[in-house]
Amino acid sequence: MRCVLVSLFFFVVTIVSPADDHSLWKIQKLLASKKYVDLTHGFAPGIPRWPGFPDETRKTIYWYDKRPDTMGVGFFSELFTHVGQWGTHVDPPAHFIKGLRTVDRIDPKEMVLPLVVNDVHREAAADPDYTLSLERVKKWEKDHGQIPGGAFVAMRTDWSKRWPDATKMENKDGKGAAHYPGWSLPALKFLYEERRITASGHETTDTDPGIAASKDDYSLETYILSTNHYQIELLTNLDQCPKLAQLSWPLSQNQRTARVFQPASLQLSHELTHASGKGNRISYGFA
Repeated sequence: MRCVLVSLFFFVVTIVSPADDHSLWKIQKLLASKKYVDLTHGFAPGIPRWPGFPDETRKTIYWYDKRPDTMGVGFFSELFTHVGQWGTHVDPPAHFIKGLRTVDRIDPKEMVLPLVVNDVHREAAADPDYTLSLERVKKWEKDHGQIPGGAFVAMRTDWSKRWPDATKMENKDGKGAAHYPGWSLPALKFLYEERRITASGHETTDTDPGIAASKDDYSLETYILSTNHYQIELLTNLDQCPKLAQLSWPLSQNQRTARVFQPASLQLSHELTHASGKGNRISYGFA
């Protein structure tokens, strides 16, 4: 039930007149004084990935000194080749649905969101085929208050602690079927259609549980993306975050169908009181 995401997201605020105060500057100074937690995996050849994708390749093309295998000298530069859905990444609607939004079409306002995390790591440890149920989501609301409209909802399973062992991430049985946790359709429909959240995310390679993905059943991911919402996959370090927070992530270049990025978490000692009267820590993240 913890959360907070943040990334290399730059945004400009226009000062209308010299009379305006510098409150945002004060906020920046406050944010800069706080602790940040990186919520992404480092990427490299051989990291866990969807089995249909090729591995990453990388090559040094410039080096400080003259080398026969580089294009030039004077500085260090590398060429990386990998799919868009590599490491911690954003899946926009166009990833599955032709004609819907690519990353560059996602409004920046959808990149700064309340973030809520359902902590089901104990359930996932007991049952690798666990799916986040509607009842479990409603329990979160009973404990912490209603999930705010426009939120980003993440599922914490601690599956990321298996990283970077691809075999442990897939968790296949003797017949080759994968076993890892996922979402359920009732929970997703409740979140997207009733609570009107903006996006969701998880620590595994897929929205759908492993037993479904092993059968090429990606109906849950299809549901999310078909509603013109995005998702984030392969999150990590959700266990280091408070219960309610803020999400931001960077703009991408044109027509991308995925975005690799680096979020981090930021914790402030603010108290948020829900209508239920329960107080929870709230965090904000900007970079």
